[in-house]
Amino acid sequence: MSTLSLRLANSLHDEVKFLAKKEGISINQFIATAVAEKMSALMTEDYLVKRAKKGNKEAFLKAMSKVPDVEPEAYDRLE
Repeated sequence: MSTLSLRLANSLHDEVKFLAKKEGISINQFIATAVAEKMSALMTEDYLVKRAKKGNKEAFLKAMSKVPDVEPEAYDRLE
């Protein structure tokens, strides 16, 4: 585990303190979780971009051609 000195605007610090207390966790845990969530979002974006580059439109269309062309069930319609 490492230590990090962090400078926050007073208004941001006050809000973090309020939200951490509301969640029943420490400010440290709140910020660590926020950093982990942000990292996850960015890493997921990178992963999806890499996967998309490996995509093959012809293979996709071939697979989609096997899907029956039927109306969706009533509960599954976008209306």
